Amino acid sequence: MKIKKAEIVAVTADKKQYPPDDRPEVAFAGRSNVGKSSLLNMLTGRRHLAKISGSPGKTRTINFYEINDDFRIADLPGYGYAKVSRSVSEDWGRMMETYFTVRQSLIQVIQLVDIRHEPTRQDVQMYDYLRYHGLQGTVVATKADKISKSQQQKAVNTIRGVLKMDADDEVIPVSALKRTGREELLDAIDQIISCDGSN
Repeated sequence: MKIKKAEIVAVTADKKQYPPDDRPEVAFAGRSNVGKSSLLNMLTGRRHLAKISGSPGKTRTINFYEINDDFRIADLPGYGYAKVSRSVSEDWGRMMETYFTVRQSLIQVIQLVDIRHEPTRQDVQMYDYLRYHGLQGTVVATKADKISKSQQQKAVNTIRGVLKMDADDEVIPVSALKRTGREELLDAIDQIISCDGSN
């Protein structure tokens, strides 16, 4: 897959302002500070498409991106930032529940975890939540440039074990800085969309 066009089409926390359910949608989820915005910019080849926040946990919206006039990427707000209030955390939970429940065009969620660390309790909860909705399966291990190649395989095995991933679920090490893993992730997205029965 080659991304030739990428533009933001909606920034909202309100389901009434979601784009139409008229094409396949792949969502990205991950903890605050996992490098989601950097990855999306690297993936789309647009340096400033996704804004990189200096304050983790501040994003309160779902950002929808139109890709190649063919499918959408939904950038979900980061989870697990310790300094947010309980009310903010509850708002996040309600927003996610609404999105996962009503979004008919959503076909897969790609979860991001930091390759340098064992998945956190929140990462496990998110993967289990995605499994409940039938949306688990693809994990991106970010910041792969921070560890050696030999350490990467050990980290991937740890991620698979902690998240209790199935044998055919995929872990893709990616570095937004070094632009490694980009083609593998694009291929995975292409396969996800191609396997969607509605497309």
